[in-house]
Amino acid sequence: MLLALGLVPGLLHADLKAALLERDLGKRSRLALENAGSALKAVREAYQKGDNSALAAAALEIQESVDLAWDSLESTGKNPRKSPRWFKQAEIETRNLLKKLETLQHDMGFEDRPVLDKAKARLQKVHDDLLTGLMEGKGK
Repeated sequence: MLLALGLVPGLLHADLKAALLERDLGKRSRLALENAGSALKAVREAYQKGDNSALAAAALEIQESVDLAWDSLESTGKNPRKSPRWFKQAEIETRNLLKKLETLQHDMGFEDRPVLDKAKARLQKVHDDLLTGLMEGKGK
């Protein structure tokens, strides 16, 4: 059982590496956000088991996945307003992840909540930037 718990962060990180291998930046962003969703499930499981190290690793995985998704979309060089496909999908997915993360954080004990603050803040920033890009387009 301990061996399986020890492998969870490695497996999550392996999925992020698979996303990095994707050449299409839009698909890479989608894969990274799917990995963030898997990491969010791992956070919930780690919290339920009381495994604080796995909880922290999965929270970091969420943050890294969201960063990869954002960097991938930025690297496309596309204007989100003119080519919204991947940007809109990412905006919807980050909004859903943010809702789930907030729900999880409220379900956690008060003293355990700060573990997710950085991931939540980064997710909120990326969501806001995506929404702004879709509504206003790229800055000049």
